[in-house]
Amino acid sequence: MKLSARNQISGTVIEVRKGQTTAHVRIDIGNGMIITSSITNDAVDDLALKVGDNAIAVIKASDVMVAIS
Repeated sequence: MKLSARNQISGTVIEVRKGQTTAHVRIDIGNGMIITSSITNDAVDDLALKVGDNAIAVIKASDVMVAIS
């Protein structure tokens, strides 16, 4: 599959936590870094996402928040 988004980061699903309508999916991308995505529960079901799956975090940001530490 080809996408226009250039930021595609491979990893492993380490948690899928469903809420009432939205799920939080945590993807371990290595070196202690984890990306968390909020997607619909329907999307989780359609993709049959489960812990241990290989996944790609595709980032196409229209809004980017910045914080300082």
